[in-house]
Formats: sequence, structure tokens, C-alpha cells
Amino acid sequence: MPVTADDQLREILTLDRVAVVGCSTSPGKDAHEIPKYLLEQGYDVVPVNPFADEIFGREAYDSLADVPGEIDIVDVFRPSEEVADIVDAALDRDEDAVIWLQLGIHDDEAVARAEAAGRRVVQDRCMKPTHSRLLG
Repeated sequence: MPVTADDQLREILTLDRVAVVGCSTSPGKDAHEIPKYLLEQGYDVVPVNPFADEIFGREAYDSLADVPGEIDIVDVFRPSEEVADIVDAALDRDEDAVIWLQLGIHDDEAVARAEAAGRRVVQDRCMKPTHSRLLG
């Protein structure tokens, strides 16, 4: 069952390093504005976008596998049909990163696989209003 309780969401939102898969270079897009908000709130935002060299003045990585160091949250801004591969990439990493699927993004089978591997998953929920409501 994906995480929905406020106390669990609040605890997840106290984590620091967020890899944003599908982070956009285009101002005005949710995949740009929400990571920008997270950066402004003090998160260590790591853009993952194979078509960008940098976003927000930070190096962009081609894939989760290319991101150096530990990731606390994998924040997904890609279509639902890409979630399974992203979850697999997150599970291939050694850390225990939370997988956060943004509003409108869901894949129940991939979520079940991640949870069976011991990962916490947030599905179909936007980080910005959740952060604003719980920690803002």
C-alpha cells in the first residue's frame, strides 16, 4: 500500500537528496517548477534528464544509475508507462530510496514490486503541495 498517512509523508519530506527523473529545463512545466520549489526549500535536487547537461545550475544525469552518491527520494515526472523501468533502476541502487510518483503517475505492479523489496512508495501525489501543507 503506498504511503498516504501524514506522519509518514512528513517523515519522508525531512529527507534531503531528491533525484528528479524527468526534470525539465522548461520554466512553467510542473517537472521544472516543482523541483525548483524543492531546491528553494533547501532540498539537494539532482536532475535526471538525458537531454540536458544542467538544470538550475546543477549537473543533469542521463539516468538514475549515473547519479553519484546516495539518493533519499526518487521523484518521478515521467509517464506511467515508464514507471516500471524507473522502479527497477531505483531497486538496482544500493540505497533505500523512497520512490515518489508525482500526481497522475501510477503503476500498481511496479509499486507492489518496490514495496515487496522493502521500499516506501508515494503514488499519484505532488511533493510541492504535500510539502507546503505538512512542513510549509
